[in-house]
Amino acid sequence: MITRRALLGGLAGLAASSLPAAGRDFWGERLADSPKEFLFGYGSLINEPSRSGTSGRRVPAIAARISANFGYVRSWGARFTPREGTAGFTALGLRQRMDGEGPSTINGVVFPVRDAAELAAFDRREGGYDRVELDAVHLEAVGWQGLPRIGRVWIYVPRVTAGKLPQDLQRPDVDFPLLQSYIDVVMQGAIGEGVDFARELLETTFDWSPFWLDDRPIPRRAWAETPQAGSIDKLLATVEPAASQFRNRLYPELYAVRHLLPAPAGAR
Repeated sequence: MITRRALLGGLAGLAASSLPAAGRDFWGERLADSPKEFLFGYGSLINEPSRSGTSGRRVPAIAARISANFGYVRSWGARFTPREGTAGFTALGLRQRMDGEGPSTINGVVFPVRDAAELAAFDRREGGYDRVELDAVHLEAVGWQGLPRIGRVWIYVPRVTAGKLPQDLQRPDVDFPLLQSYIDVVMQGAIGEGVDFARELLETTFDWSPFWLDDRPIPRRAWAETPQAGSIDKLLATVEPAASQFRNRLYPELYAVRHLLPAPAGAR
């Protein structure tokens, strides 16, 4: 029969024998697989399922903000055609400030890239953009999570902006409208970081347009496919500068009548 004293003595001996002979201070050391490359997402890349769909794995992110001293603003100014023969739309991009415009920060998320192959996958996804290194001096964390202290942070800038003045860039038009389905992806990601974060995104996005197509899969029952549709629309309708154009958002048939069909004879 094992007595309580014997049992405790045995456990004490086991614990003593398993203690390390000497400790070691690992403070400041990095794991070998720590990421060295990061991306800053300011549009659809804010949305975790969207960026994870590109990488093939779940990609966590840290909410962050770019300083107004960076010199660029977030803008509806990146025309995109998904594939040949399909309708185009205007996505979010960056452009330099125009004369008379005030400085603006850009909120978004920073997330790690696992390896060169994954980075190449994001480069293919952002095929109309150039990947530009972002100086860490322009970057700050928004929440309690800190930014990476080593490695490089990259941001995608629309290729069309190179060498062009802001006023010469193409804006949304009848053939390249704002798409509600794209806005929903961006806003779902932003709301995931908090309502204040989503509000800030709208307040720091330029070049909203009356060419705004409500292409939600079930537009008159938006909540069926987009559970956050109500929250998104409330923000779009009340936060400037988006709110000033929100009334121009139209279902496809009404969009066609207003923008695509020829005007009746005699109409001015």
